[in-house]
Amino acid sequence: MQSIKGLRWLTVVLVTSMVIMGCGGDEGTDETTTTAAAGGEMTGEVEVFSWWTGGGEAAGLEAMIGVFATEDPGIEFVNSAVAGGAGTNARAVLASRLQANDPPDSWQGHAGWELIGTYVAADQIESLNFLYDQEGWLDVMPETLIPLISKDGDIYSVPVNIHRANVLWANPTVLADAGIDMPESFDDFVTALQTLKDGGMDAPLAMGEQWTSMHLFETVLLATLGPDDYNALWDGSGSWDEAGVTTALENFATLLDFTNSDASALSWQDAGQLVIDGSAAFNVMGDWQEGFFREIGSVPQEGYTWAPVPGTGGNFQFLSDSFVLAKNAPHRDEAIAWLTVAGSREGQDAFNPVKGSIPARNDGDRSLYGEYLLSAMDDWASNTVVGSLTHGVVANDSWKSEIDTALGLFMQSRDVAAFQTALVAAAAASPNE
Repeated sequence: MQSIKGLRWLTVVLVTSMVIMGCGGDEGTDETTTTAAAGGEMTGEVEVFSWWTGGGEAAGLEAMIGVFATEDPGIEFVNSAVAGGAGTNARAVLASRLQANDPPDSWQGHAGWELIGTYVAADQIESLNFLYDQEGWLDVMPETLIPLISKDGDIYSVPVNIHRANVLWANPTVLADAGIDMPESFDDFVTALQTLKDGGMDAPLAMGEQWTSMHLFETVLLATLGPDDYNALWDGSGSWDEAGVTTALENFATLLDFTNSDASALSWQDAGQLVIDGSAAFNVMGDWQEGFFREIGSVPQEGYTWAPVPGTGGNFQFLSDSFVLAKNAPHRDEAIAWLTVAGSREGQDAFNPVKGSIPARNDGDRSLYGEYLLSAMDDWASNTVVGSLTHGVVANDSWKSEIDTALGLFMQSRDVAAFQTALVAAAAASPNE
């Protein structure tokens, strides 16, 4: 990474010089930041905020921190990760800190409306065009992704990965013992679930707390509607009161009949563990689940297998984790150093094989990735790509919150008509703008 490091030093020196000369505004002038001369060692610290605290997620972050420590041994990495709720808890803490004008230097945010509709709209993060130009990232980052992290020509985050949301995980031994193949259509899926239930498995589809039910819900929407009508719900060209949505809600209600009654008390890892243990046969979850499976020592095609969620074959429902640069970051130069590693091939190839995701860059070293992730790389390159609701791509935070409230009520009532009415009202109240 000598060339990367050299370019980084040039970036830091130029940007710091601009600040000193008055060309860079007030950003990044905090006295606690200490930077050595060009070619020397940067010292100081960088506080990075995320929700990666367990399983393959935490291990992947530690792997990328290891690359950072090698490149910048003089900078202390302050890991301010907060656990729980697929980022819900962390984002609540982050929002409080931002409101109090106490930002971490860099934080994790999903590409899409979560990033643009929240942090960019509130003018809380810096444009990173200078870093993309310096590192040549536009040549290696997906064209599909750049518009989702940009506004008015400015790019606002460094994507570190691509995750797939629409994955059906299964226990191959349980399926073989029941004489069941991995289902491809929704009807096949329901038949398999009913067969397992008739055979004595009370809850063949493992599910966790409410955000995991939203995750299941978005995959059923895609499976029922197809990619064009699914996308139309989010761009305003489709309507939530259409018959296809009604069918999707009915399909979702059908799947809930096969889930565990204690779902609200379980994490996504707990739900995955039910599949590994054979207490359940299936789980719908993003491919970070595979990172967890490998972290606990399970072996692909022995302890677990996978396929697209039935009805979604040929579609890649995606999300992307990325890191931003806070406006008025307390340690701006050190944060730029962190972002440079996060966007580098070395950093992403250390992080993603452990995390259970594929690199955002298109030049990752395929020899480092396992069987599932290689299949995900191939599908990302060839499938129809659509965005995730649960993980920030297709809807702004206000809209997603309205959907989450409606979903919570539906989980209690199972009233499809009331749920659809609430979804129509949510789309009208909080459209993407």
